[in-house]
Parts: sequence; structure tokens; C-alpha cells
Amino acid sequence: MSIDLPLGIPRPAGPESLLSALLSERFTQADEARTAKTASVCGPPIVSAASLLGQDGLELGKIVVDLDLDPTKLRGAPQAAYEAVRYQLDCPADDLGDAIALRVPSPLAVYPTTGDPGLADAARALVDGGKIPGLGRGYSASAIADFLSVLAHADTGFVARADNPSEVLSILAGTVASLRGDDVRRALESPNAASLASLIPEAASAVREVLIGIEVAAPVDVGAQLNALGLT
Repeated sequence: MSIDLPLGIPRPAGPESLLSALLSERFTQADEARTAKTASVCGPPIVSAASLLGQDGLELGKIVVDLDLDPTKLRGAPQAAYEAVRYQLDCPADDLGDAIALRVPSPLAVYPTTGDPGLADAARALVDGGKIPGLGRGYSASAIADFLSVLAHADTGFVARADNPSEVLSILAGTVASLRGDDVRRALESPNAASLASLIPEAASAVREVLIGIEVAAPVDVGAQLNALGLT
């Protein structure tokens, strides 16, 4: 079943903006996240869990915690002050069961490390386990289309990684196509910025309920290039 995402006259950017707080930058050092540039497109920074330790007095606000260590080491240890909106980790497909069994205080996003054939199956296992599937880099349009077919109507939503504005645009277009029942592979390979810019705020909000965030380098610059295409 497809979801009707009507087009209309674009309205001013607001809480329902397609790009609002969409793009997050990864930091290996916690103090760098505190001084990062911000803009309306910037979501919570992604911060290495290991770098949080021993940072008493450092206040970071809302962040995504990248679990590059055993999460039990964070419990009760002196560390920076923060609010984890979610946790994330990379996990081999063969170990997804362990990731699904992991309990952390906020939602957990898992990027399965697998090839094209196993991506959709990994996403389905994560959705069934109540985790947020992560879409890594380097997958074919066909594999991403199969991945999105799993996520289009799941309650978990998904996160993704992109290297440039074109890839962000592709992910957005593919997500919209999957919700509308359109040709997802075509949307991924030939994203239509004008069509995305014509989504009314209510439709953009529906897209953002599925696409939670995208990890990119320099989100302010990426956002500026996407804004130039009219996406807000």
C-alpha cells in the first residue's frame, strides 16, 4: 500500500522542513562537537563514546553516541554531560542477533556490514528486533530499493550515510518514492530536486518520520547546496 504524498506550493521552512535537523556530523573527539558549526539542517552531532570518558564538566547537549566501545563502560564512569537521542554501531551481518539483544537507554541504530544481497534481510531482522536499520555507503540502487521497501512502512525509521549532496538528494528521493509506491530505483538514480521541493510540509514531515537522519561531513555546506536547489 502506498502513501499519498501530495505536491503543492512550497511553504516557508519550519518544523516540517524536509531538511530540518536532517544532517549530522561525526566527531571522534567530544570537545570538537561542542564547537561545531550549526544551521537549521544540522541534527545532533555523532560523538565517539570513547571520547566522552574523562570529560567531566564538558556539556554537549543532545548527541548521537557512536558505540566504539562496550556500552557498559559508560555506566557510572566520569564523562561529559549529554543527552543521547540515540546510539549507533556498525555490526557484521552474522552478529546482528547480538546487536538486537543489546539494551541501551535510547533507541539503537545498527549499520549492518553486508553486501548488496544481504542488506534487505538485515534491515528486516533489525526492524523485527525493534532496532533502527542503518543504510551505509556503497550499495547499488537495487539493494537500496529493496532496503527501502522494508522501511517504508516500518515503525523504526532508518538512518543513512552519504558522501555528498547528490547522495543525500538520492536518499531523499528514494524514500519519497518508496512511500508513494513509485519506481524507487529510478528515483535513486535520477532524483528530481524540483519534485522534492514541491512537497508540502505535511508530506515532508511524513518522509522525515521514516528518514530520521543522514550522516555527512560538513553538514552546513551540504545543507547550503541542497537549499540552493529549493529543498526548503
